[in-house]
Amino acid sequence: MSTDAVSSLDLYIEAASEKKALNLIVLDVRDLTSIADAFIICSGKSNRQVNAIADSIVAKLKKHKIKPLSVEGTGAGHWVLLDYGHVVIHVFYEPVREFFDLEGLWADAERITTATLKKLQNSKNEV
Repeated sequence: MSTDAVSSLDLYIEAASEKKALNLIVLDVRDLTSIADAFIICSGKSNRQVNAIADSIVAKLKKHKIKPLSVEGTGAGHWVLLDYGHVVIHVFYEPVREFFDLEGLWADAERITTATLKKLQNSKNEV
């Protein structure tokens, strides 16, 4: 993935991290599917946090004039899917994430580390 494409993912990652999304990962799925270029996967500790993370992402990106093509799963808060076309964001309640294991399903996808993701990982290691 080009440097510009990777850095453009930072806005999505920042939006997810504002509500303390857990275990954020980014997968490069361009060579594996035609539905998106990248999947962002993260978790919340409760269904309320999952919905708060999803709402925060939508609100922050809307300020940048980026609107989702589709939003699914906000009712129960177990798995919210935000489809932004080239980027699909999966926000899971942690036990549901473990059950569906998207990381395992997309094991052939390269993991992407952006500048923002590095900062988040480093700040966790310092605590």
